[in-house]
Amino acid sequence: MGEWFKFDFDLSKGGIRIGTLDIPINDIFWKLVHIILILICMYIAIKIGSKLIEKTVHKQKDLRFSLDDKKARTLGAVLRSILRYTVYFIGIGAIITILFGALSLTLASIGGVAIGFGAQSLIKDVINGFFILFEDQYSVGDYITIEGKNGLVESIELRITKIRDMNGDLHIIPNGLITNVTNHSRGNMRVLVDIDISYEEDSYKAMDILKEACERFKGINENLVDGPNVVGVTALKESGVTIRVIGKAKSMTQWDTENQLRAFLKKALDEEKIEIAYPVTKLINYGRRKES
Repeated sequence: MGEWFKFDFDLSKGGIRIGTLDIPINDIFWKLVHIILILICMYIAIKIGSKLIEKTVHKQKDLRFSLDDKKARTLGAVLRSILRYTVYFIGIGAIITILFGALSLTLASIGGVAIGFGAQSLIKDVINGFFILFEDQYSVGDYITIEGKNGLVESIELRITKIRDMNGDLHIIPNGLITNVTNHSRGNMRVLVDIDISYEEDSYKAMDILKEACERFKGINENLVDGPNVVGVTALKESGVTIRVIGKAKSMTQWDTENQLRAFLKKALDEEKIEIAYPVTKLINYGRRKES
């Protein structure tokens, strides 16, 4: 085996000697040309294949039996992932064959053992990724929690899942590490608004105003599917009384609906001169008792 690691570069002979193998410089040049051509073909194949997948996924919407938007995007991401891995595997195999030729079998046997140990986690990622897709645990565009990370699913691949949180950070999680998933995008989502009014205000009057405002808000907001309804007084705080309003909105619209509802209810209370609670500090001066 020691002979394979001997390296000699001799211009007079016009070649390179690696162990017992003589490689002419012309062969090296053509091998470099072939490698460059393979890399270019790999790049073109990925680009063209990705475009074809994108067009196919987009056109399937016009078919009689079509996938919804989230599942279509998920399928597109998976197909692009398979395309990349396939092109990489074929391209790298071709490059190894060009570079080493007769050594390819020896390197394949040595590399096969090394890859066998390192591929265990890869196989686990791929298998778990397959079950995530098969069981439809989440799709591209869903808002989920994985291993303490919250965010929108940006991409699902055979080996990894990419989610982007509300700060814009991208979390890349190997599928093999995913054991618990919370999907916040399946079904209608709760809308909850707590409003604190001053103790000096009439709570029943305030609730009547809020009920009327909720009915008006229901007619102008298309994302609501249930409510909103005034639950009642849910807390007595130091600065005021808490009145809770609850409803349900379409998936992924709950935050915007809550913001709009909160502003709408605040305006309704302002129009009726109902004071919102705020901290109040009272100073009491007892004075000094006069001595007789």
